[in-house]
Formats: sequence, structure tokens, C-alpha cells
Amino acid sequence: MEDKRLAVVTGGNRGIGFEICRQLALKGVEVILTSRNQDGGVKAVEKLNISGLTNVVFHQLDIKDPSSIACLAKFIETRFKKLDILVNNAAEVGIIIQDQEEFRTGGGFLQLVDERAEFLSHVVEELYESGEECLKTNYYATKTLTEALIPLLHVSKSPRIVNLTSMHGDLYWFHNDKVKEELQAIETLTEERIDDIIQRFLLDFKNGKLKENGWPLTLSAYKVSKATLNAYTRLLARKYKNIIVNCVHPGYVLTDMTSQTGFSTAEQGAKGPVKAALLPDDGPSGVCFYETEIAPFESPDLPLKIKHYFQGIKFLVL
Repeated sequence: MEDKRLAVVTGGNRGIGFEICRQLALKGVEVILTSRNQDGGVKAVEKLNISGLTNVVFHQLDIKDPSSIACLAKFIETRFKKLDILVNNAAEVGIIIQDQEEFRTGGGFLQLVDERAEFLSHVVEELYESGEECLKTNYYATKTLTEALIPLLHVSKSPRIVNLTSMHGDLYWFHNDKVKEELQAIETLTEERIDDIIQRFLLDFKNGKLKENGWPLTLSAYKVSKATLNAYTRLLARKYKNIIVNCVHPGYVLTDMTSQTGFSTAEQGAKGPVKAALLPDDGPSGVCFYETEIAPFESPDLPLKIKHYFQGIKFLVL
């Protein structure tokens, strides 16, 4: 057991998370598939076990519940003694889709650009409460879980942390140069500064001042949550030189989270996170992968990429 690598994957009962578990298990990694939903997680593991992947076990985990995190950490310490790979996949989108058909046929998440914000109000609703929960999950809960498991990662000879991000975490979506500079200035950035940025965003969100202060106007909380998670990823890489820490945008993947819209299958989307989880000891740390290639944290050509998607790629809708 000591020679085998151990991975924890959050949100592993479906979509990209499930496929990450499957692909890691195929590589011979022992996998703890976690999910908030007990029944869904048990069924997911049973499916993998029946397929011959007996090196996957289930453990219930609600990343927003400190006691649930503590229970997982105790389980890992007692049974495995250490942790080699942490894949932070669990997330929320922070919006309410009011018209599923129009959302899906209109371009899914790619239509959520600021230029169209006022035209999408009948399709997508962004409540402050939903946005706040999105940030609690995608940034704060992910951070709390990571910090709780770092002592176990330190026991590993080759520890890895992989944070699932999104093209919506690209700093292109921010229109406030000061905020962008803060998030990019990795040598001086601190967790306190990231928290301050989030609290400023939430205050402006509550007071209806997103446009006035240069925040994203569509998918706002999700974009802020992923941009700040990207920054936190870089902070971890700077702080823990012995841990390879990266974030990965898996592509626009057809899953329940994307309302069954996208260009890639879950199997394709999992390839980037799995690659980052299995990087060699001299692999890069503190970078962002777009699928399986390193990409910038701010992409000036992002609008062209989105236009290309609409014009040149068949949009998958189930």
C-alpha cells in the first residue's frame, strides 16, 4: 500500500470528476472518490468497481462542512497514512437558468458575455445569495479543504494539487485594471488581499455596482471565484516548493454542470486534470493548463476563441 499513490477527487460522482477518478484508477492510482451525495457516490464507485477498477473507494464529503473535511482527513490518515494527489473539482455555477431551452440553443455558457448582459436577464438570473454560495464553495471551501489535507500531502514523496478552473476564470473578463494587477502580482499577493478582493466584489454585487467598478457582469460570481482560485493556486505553488500545484481548464465539457452543453466529452475533459495530477517531479508548478497545454491567466484573444467556437465547431447539446 505504501508504494501506491493515493488521490482524493472532490465532486467525483459524476461528470468530469467521475472521469478523473476512472482515468487515475486506470493508471494504477488508489482513488478516494468523494461527493456530497452519499447515494450518488456509492453508485459511482460501484460502477467503477464492477468495471474492474477495484482501487476506488468512496468517502462522503461536503467541502463546505468543516466536520466533514475533518472526517475525511482522519480517514486518510488512519487508512493510508499520506496523500499524494488532491484534485479539487467540486464547484457551483452561481446562477439560475430560467429558460433551459433558450440557454442551451443560444450558445450555453459562451453567450454569457458582458455585451449581452441586459439581453439575457430572462434566460439567466444571478441572485446575490447564489453568487455568495458560489464563492463559498469554489474558493473558500476549496481553500479550507486544501489546507486541511496539506499535512498529509507533505508526507508524500511527490505531492500534487490540481484545481479545476475555467475559461471564465480568465482575467480578460475583469474591467478593473487594479484588480487584475493585484491578482497577477503573485510575488506580493497574499490570501488576505484575495479575500479583500472577494469582499469588495460581494459588496458591489449587493449594491448593484458591478458595472461601475469593473467587475464581470455575467456569470459574475463564478468568474470571480475561478479567477481568485487561480491566484490562490499560484500562492500555494510559491509557498510550498515541494508540492506541484496547478490549475486546469478542462475545456467546455458536456456535463450536468454545463446543462448538457459543450464541445468535449467528460473523458476528453479529464485528460488535462489527470496529466497535471501525474506530472513528473520536475514538472511546472503555479501554472494554468488549458486542457493539456500551459496557457496564460489573461488571454487577450479570448473573444476570438469564443467566436471561433460559435462559427467553426459543432456545439454538442443533449
